[in-house]
Amino acid sequence: MNKLVFALLFALLFWEDIYAQVKAEYVKESNVAYRKPTSDKYMDSTCLLDIIYPSNEKKGFSTLIWFHGGSLKGGSRHKGYQELLDQGFAVVTVDYRLSPKATVVQCLEDAAAATAWVVENISRYGGNPKQLFLGGHSAGGYLVSMLGLDKRWLAPYHIDPDTTFAALIPYSGQSITHFTRRAELDMPRTQPLIDDMSPLYHVRKDCPPIMILSGDRELEMLGRYEENAYFWRMFQVVGHPNAKIYEFDSFSHGAMQKPGHLFTIKYIHDFEKKLKDSKRQKEVSE
Repeated sequence: MNKLVFALLFALLFWEDIYAQVKAEYVKESNVAYRKPTSDKYMDSTCLLDIIYPSNEKKGFSTLIWFHGGSLKGGSRHKGYQELLDQGFAVVTVDYRLSPKATVVQCLEDAAAATAWVVENISRYGGNPKQLFLGGHSAGGYLVSMLGLDKRWLAPYHIDPDTTFAALIPYSGQSITHFTRRAELDMPRTQPLIDDMSPLYHVRKDCPPIMILSGDRELEMLGRYEENAYFWRMFQVVGHPNAKIYEFDSFSHGAMQKPGHLFTIKYIHDFEKKLKDSKRQKEVSE
């Protein structure tokens, strides 16, 4: 375990102290429909998001778009993100249609529609549309990687992920084809597949920066660490300039979200600091 990992995991013991340092007034807008009304009651009742954003005079804040886990079969936008709040950036939590009522393709279409809504609307809340991060756990991590790497999902909205997102942050996501998609193809859960529904299929050096997070390889599910390690390795092979991977020792698939959130908070704060430093240097040089 390197020093950074140890320091951040040790900080878990002082969780309240960390958050007390950055507390701000926040507003939550709930049940926002990110798709136009349809005749499909399930779709209309599911394709909703909540946005939690700073309510003070701060403008131009960053935004994390968060996709929940649950095997693309369950889960909810109401859980799993609370430790990310009160950090000076907005968090948008997204619900999307789930299998078996929806296909994996439709899950991705919903994730793309929600992301497009944020890109188009975040400035109305005071957010900077050029400081958008995509994050999600497990199935949500899979959605993040697919949206950031495979341009077809956001193409209908004329959004290029390479120029839109500051970073992709998948937590314990599948990088091979998701097992729920494999079930649609009548494949067993343990049989791997890499096709165009796999993030690995779309690895390229010009995608946004990516921070891949995983639980302990001995505690993760179905070889999740190993496929993510290969995912990261392929970014090195193609020459991606900013791809990182972290494994959280002693943390299982579900429990790794807690240290993962610490890494995400630090990543976003470091990004913001670099922007401020760059702006100051530019002002000095002028």
